[in-house]
Amino acid sequence: MTGWLSRWWGGGPPAVEPASLRDAARLAQLHGASFHRGWGEGEFEAMLTERNTLVHRLRQGRRVIGFAVSRMAADEAEILSIAIDSNQRGRGLSRDLLLTHLGHLAGRGIRTIFLEVEENNQPARRLYERAGFGVIGRRERYYKQPGGEHLNALLMRRDLS
Repeated sequence: MTGWLSRWWGGGPPAVEPASLRDAARLAQLHGASFHRGWGEGEFEAMLTERNTLVHRLRQGRRVIGFAVSRMAADEAEILSIAIDSNQRGRGLSRDLLLTHLGHLAGRGIRTIFLEVEENNQPARRLYERAGFGVIGRRERYYKQPGGEHLNALLMRRDLS
């Protein structure tokens, strides 16, 4: 009985699915644990109600362990954020989440995807490069760190057509 309960609550294969308003608090928690300036629950609630924003959650069992958010305009989109629970990283889940999210964007007629990534964030850069993104620009001193340091961002692009 205990094994079944643990599989039901936290196990089983990960599933990528549309996020809903009831996920806003958990998405904010994941974002805050992953980034210096985390987005609040209200910011996620606003994004979840916008027609031009696509939000997917990554769920394992009953627990949300990651998400992807993109904003769409005409046939382009920008990935605003992707995060995976720190205890779940290194298992290839972000790749599955990203590729599924991109597939849903393509299904909505999106032909070009953009994103920004911190230049020294090697795991994220590898994820995006392996998913077909290429560097098209650099933004100097784009990300401000807690101690006042500024880090560069790379602008990346992928065509879906």
